Amino acid sequence: MQITLQTLLIICPLTFLAGFIDSIAGGGGLVSLPSYLFIGLPSHAALGTNKFSSSIGTLVATLRYAKNKQIHYKSAFTAAVAALIGSYIGARLALAFNEKYLRLVLVILLPIIAIFILTRRKFGEENTAFDLSGRKVILLSVLSGLVIGAYDGFFGPGTGTFLILVFTSILGFDLATASGNTKVVNLASNIAAVIAFIASGAVVFSVGIPAALSGVLGNWIGSGLA
Repeated sequence: MQITLQTLLIICPLTFLAGFIDSIAGGGGLVSLPSYLFIGLPSHAALGTNKFSSSIGTLVATLRYAKNKQIHYKSAFTAAVAALIGSYIGARLALAFNEKYLRLVLVILLPIIAIFILTRRKFGEENTAFDLSGRKVILLSVLSGLVIGAYDGFFGPGTGTFLILVFTSILGFDLATASGNTKVVNLASNIAAVIAFIASGAVVFSVGIPAALSGVLGNWIGSGLA
């Protein structure tokens, strides 16, 4: 498809907003993925380009959380390693889907995930992670990273919120630490998926690079506020 100035004027503000939302509480993909579909990208290209642009913004947010010491590295890196594996598997599965059926899946999943996220916003008010043993933290981190990573590679929107829910509701971290952990895991799953999508030619760089720069700005501002 031909990329015009009008296309960029649509996609860049939306990816800025997506990055801002995602850096704080996840769910940015609910804004960015539909925007790529709206400008006419095929489903595989929309998924790949969205993953490429969001991964760069996630890197910026991760570095800022690390700088502010809001990451529990043991649980975050354990989940991240599992997410690398799960995400690559999920991305390969998405690429194996027929374009027509994949679009249908996206149309059905987007509103379902949106409703789920919008009804679960009160979490992470206190840190109770010290109540769990080290072995249990590792096990839960591996399982959550693998499962949510696979979801992220296949689809994506809401991944950050799902991870925050795991780190707050199951592992017991406060929201700020859970958000920092989420960025580490999300970055790992994004990298694995991006590799798979780039290798299959499913990333439109002429859209993805400007969108990524907008997302970086949104992530930087959002992570600072968080």
